[in-house]
Amino acid sequence: MSVIAQHTLLSPTYGGPRWHRVVVDDLAQRLTPPSAFPCTFSQNAFRRGLVDFIFVENREPTGLAALRTDLSEYLAQAAAWDGQVNTARPLVIAFSQGAASAGDLDGFHRIGWEVLQDWHDNDPSPWPDGVGQDPHAPYWSMCFAGTQIFVNFSAPAHKQRKSRNLGRHFLFIVNPRERFDRVAGDTPEGERVRRVIRDRAEAYDGIPHAPELGSFQKGEIEWWQYGVTDDNRDRNDRCPLKMRR
Repeated sequence: MSVIAQHTLLSPTYGGPRWHRVVVDDLAQRLTPPSAFPCTFSQNAFRRGLVDFIFVENREPTGLAALRTDLSEYLAQAAAWDGQVNTARPLVIAFSQGAASAGDLDGFHRIGWEVLQDWHDNDPSPWPDGVGQDPHAPYWSMCFAGTQIFVNFSAPAHKQRKSRNLGRHFLFIVNPRERFDRVAGDTPEGERVRRVIRDRAEAYDGIPHAPELGSFQKGEIEWWQYGVTDDNRDRNDRCPLKMRR
């Protein structure tokens, strides 16, 4: 595996497995106008060709080790971001159907947390200073390679929450946390951005936006937002991640 830029995948000469192109085609159906996909930042990044991909063929130890290496590479490149919204490159981690297949949404979420547990257990860097150590406490965020990250689980098992169903494969959408703080932080403009996207999500999904969605800078629970429910049910579950102390 390696980090692959979107423009490479769209090239007629790209020689990777066919399922890689299926992932890109499924995303294009959702992110290309006149799509009403709620996250306009995702649409803009896809239109500009500013999306990076990692493809996971299997979840054997060697496959997971390669994924961690590639994630480290992506985060190292992202650290040089100039702070401009129009230059940010989100990361799509796509799992083959052999690497991630489940009968229901809970099954896909279990796979997602198993992968995050592997990242945490094999993290090459210490947890950054100032980041909460308890997922149920304020200001906890997933971290890897010394970087706070936000991970969006998008699964084909989402039926009502269409904004979290990005095609036929299980995907992680990964961004360094600082990007959210810049464009949707705890400021009047940040509040406006979140409100607009959540209103668009309600229209796109046909149901109220996920109640788990909150604001990191206000100390609201972060991990619930990685894998949201499909039906807005109340949640009292505990984070599956076993934190090292």
